[in-house]
Amino acid sequence: MAVERITRITATSPKSFEHALDEGLKRANKTLRGLTRIDILSHAVRLEQGKIKEYEVTLDITFVLE
Repeated sequence: MAVERITRITATSPKSFEHALDEGLKRANKTLRGLTRIDILSHAVRLEQGKIKEYEVTLDITFVLE
């Protein structure tokens, strides 16, 4: 029986939502082991002078506790 934990992170990218998701996953893989799932909780964009400056995703990342 496995016990899992969920941590919430927010990742950003100037390129796209997909790139922000990739950046969040890349960062999570640096410090967490046994990743099993990502739930995308929200998408948002940051604006600067009425134009998109940055894409943002908020993620719940599930991993197995050792």
